[in-house]
Amino acid sequence: MTPTQPLPAPSRLALYLNLIRFDRPAGWLVLVWPTLTALWVAAGGFPGWHLLAVFVAGTVLMRSSGCCVNDVADRDFDRHVKRTQARPITTGQVSVREALVLAAALALVAFALVLSTRWQAVAWSVPAVLFTVLYPFTKRFFAMPQAFLGIAFNFGIVIAFAAVRGEVPGQAWVLWLANLFMVLAYDTEYAMVDRDDDLKIGMKTSAITLGRFDVAGVALFFALALVLTGAVLSPLGLGWPLWLGLGAAAAQAVWHYTLIRSRTRAGCFVAFSKSHWMGAAIFVGVALGYALRG
Repeated sequence: MTPTQPLPAPSRLALYLNLIRFDRPAGWLVLVWPTLTALWVAAGGFPGWHLLAVFVAGTVLMRSSGCCVNDVADRDFDRHVKRTQARPITTGQVSVREALVLAAALALVAFALVLSTRWQAVAWSVPAVLFTVLYPFTKRFFAMPQAFLGIAFNFGIVIAFAAVRGEVPGQAWVLWLANLFMVLAYDTEYAMVDRDDDLKIGMKTSAITLGRFDVAGVALFFALALVLTGAVLSPLGLGWPLWLGLGAAAAQAVWHYTLIRSRTRAGCFVAFSKSHWMGAAIFVGVALGYALRG
């Protein structure tokens, strides 16, 4: 009988890819769709390949950097949460120093990309980095850290307008507010997955704060996000593609309700992992509306 051979240790590259959630694109897709929507609105249509590449690559890089910072900040908590026990920093396979160096390198590359746009966009990228770094620590004292996450996530919208127009008009801030509610909705779903573990270790989340009103809160957040998005985009004259996109997003919100109403870990995780399709539907409606408008 052949003895069982030990599994080979993962390479550094494999560990780093695990650290930045390379195998879980939902985390950057929820960021990229509203950013691209803002980019199209700011430019009045296709913004050009340069800005498109800058914002897609920059979004992926900053999300990856944020994952590194988050795991460093939460390393003592993650070992007590079922979903996060095997993360590279928690298991000791990646050191804190390595993770911080990787986070800084990714953020610097993203910053270099923004330098190829307007100075206003560069200026807005500074608070974006600060909020990304501060977010993990808000889970220790802030009752709704998902709102702080929404602020950090939404800088892509602000920077997109600054890069195209050199200013951030009121239209951009309504889109910003709409997506803040969207982040509150899907990240509360995510928090519902870990609620039992978070209660044991004293972590604060919107799922815990909302308590038995968590499902109603998610539904309300989605509704506010869609209403505000429709209100700010309807004057642009994008026609039926916009309304079709918003309708598809609304249908998904209803589907999310069916997934989370029983509050099972599996259902809530599926809802979160598929939430980026709502942003995709809105973006397709906007992009197609501009394309058909000519």
